[in-house]
Amino acid sequence: MNLEITNQNLYLLLPGKVSRVAQIYANDQKIPLRTALYRFYSSDTYKRLAEETTKLWHLGPVALYAEFSDELKRKHKIRMIPK
Repeated sequence: MNLEITNQNLYLLLPGKVSRVAQIYANDQKIPLRTALYRFYSSDTYKRLAEETTKLWHLGPVALYAEFSDELKRKHKIRMIPK
């Protein structure tokens, strides 16, 4: 039995991790779970999570949520910079 995580089998871990991050985000922001899922799946954090080489899949849901929150804060700051 091969227990190595690769780009070919990483997708098996993602639904559980994504659902927990989305639940935390939805509860924290008081938004519908569907909206939270959409925002997370559209994020750079998810793109990095889906790439085995980043090793983000090692993180638990709270740490992944922190990564996601940091991303949102960075994006918000970029939008607020006057042109």
